[in-house]
Amino acid sequence: MGRLVEGKWETGWGSPSKGGKFERATAPFRDQISSAKDSPHPPEGGRYHLYVSYACPWAHRTLLTRALRGLEDTISVTAVSPLMGEGGWEFSAEDPDPVFGAKYLREVYLNVSPEMTGRVTVPVLFDKKTRTIVNNESREVMRILDTEFEAFAKNPVSLAPTELRNRIDEVLTAIYEPINNGVYRAGFATKQEAYDKAVLELFHALDTWEGVLAKQRFLTGNSLTECDLALFTTLLRFDLVYYGHFKCNVRRIADYPNLYGFLRDIYQRPEVKSVCRLDQIKTHYYWSQDNVNPTRIVPKGPAVDLDSPHDRARFG
Repeated sequence: MGRLVEGKWETGWGSPSKGGKFERATAPFRDQISSAKDSPHPPEGGRYHLYVSYACPWAHRTLLTRALRGLEDTISVTAVSPLMGEGGWEFSAEDPDPVFGAKYLREVYLNVSPEMTGRVTVPVLFDKKTRTIVNNESREVMRILDTEFEAFAKNPVSLAPTELRNRIDEVLTAIYEPINNGVYRAGFATKQEAYDKAVLELFHALDTWEGVLAKQRFLTGNSLTECDLALFTTLLRFDLVYYGHFKCNVRRIADYPNLYGFLRDIYQRPEVKSVCRLDQIKTHYYWSQDNVNPTRIVPKGPAVDLDSPHDRARFG
C-alpha cells in the first residue's frame, strides 16, 4: 500500500499496531465547498474533479451520491486502476489523470502538499481552479455533493434532507466502527484477540440492523439517505470479498433476509448499478492486499445474485 513520509514514498503496509489492531488514519484534507461569502471553494459547475476507485467502498459512496443526485455533468471523475501495487493507487491508460498527467495518485497529493506525511487515499475532491484538494474524507464529500450542489442536481431529492440530518449523522456514526471499518479491523488484524473482538462487534451490529430493516425499508425510515449508501457499499463487498478474504465468515449477507433484500433493493436502481464494478472489487482486494493474500490469486467465486426479486417495496 505504501505511504508518504515528508514527501517521500515508502512502500509496505507498515508495522502492526499495538495489540494487532488495525487503526485507520484520519483524512488530512477537510475543507468545505460553500456558497457562503468569501468561501475559497464556492459551488460551480465544471470546477471540481473527483478521484475515485470503483473497488474502494469509501470512494464508492461518493460515486453513488454523484449518480443518484444527477451531478455527472457538474463534477468530473477519474477512477484509478483496481490493481494497487507498491506504488499505491495508479492511473490507467484508459482513464488517465486529466489534471496533472500523473502516473500515481500520490503525485496529485504531492502537487498540493509537497512535504505531506500520510496515506494516499480515495476519494479526493479536487478544485481545478485553485489546484488544491478540498476534501478526502468520504463522509464529508458525500454531504458536500448532496447539499452544496443542490442548484446543479438533476435529481431534486436530497440524500440528507434537513429534517433527517441529525438522525442520518447518528446512524453514520453507529455503523462506521463495527461495520464499515469493522470488516477491515477483522481483515487486517494481526492477533487473534483483535480479530475476535472485531468479528463479534461486526456480527452483533449486522444482527441489530437486520432487526431494524425488518420494520422499515431503509435505515432511517422509508427514505433512501446517505447512511443507506454507507451501509450498501460494505454489504455489496461482503459475500464477494469480506466473507473469505477478511475472514468475516460467521454468516453471509445472503443469510440475512432483510439485509440481503436491502442490498438488492438499492443495487437494482439503474443509477446505482451503473457505478458498481463487481469485477474490480474482487480483483482489487485479492490482488492488491498481499499482506492478507500473498499469492495474489483471485478466486473464481462466489456467484452473487443481486438481480433476484426482493420484497422491500412492501414498506412503501
